[in-house]
Amino acid sequence: QVQPVESGGGLVQAGDSMRLSCVASGNTWRNYDAGWFRQAPGKEREFVAGINWTGVTTSYADSVKGRFTISRDTAKNTVYLQMNSLKPEDTAVYHCAARGAWKTGEYDYWGQGTQVTVFS
Repeated sequence: QVQPVESGGGLVQAGDSMRLSCVASGNTWRNYDAGWFRQAPGKEREFVAGINWTGVTTSYADSVKGRFTISRDTAKNTVYLQMNSLKPEDTAVYHCAARGAWKTGEYDYWGQGTQVTVFS
């Protein structure tokens, strides 16, 4: 099993950048696909970005393409979400999630989440 643990949220001004980190506690990201999701108040949780267990294949929601970058540092067992040109609509609780490398569909393991607030 794995427990994703996020860090790096906070309060930033529109146009600024922020990087979120997610450690795979108890296991290694080499065994899991990693995904970042977010949930804003009153809205459903949405997919933001994902990186597969090889660390090579990435995917993004249309709303963040060109602004956000997901990456993985295997040596540090950490997945990052670099967020540039932040907008107020990016304000949400961001969750890191893991899914077994042999699986598809829903993610199985979720972090507690970290709040990102973007003010204009």
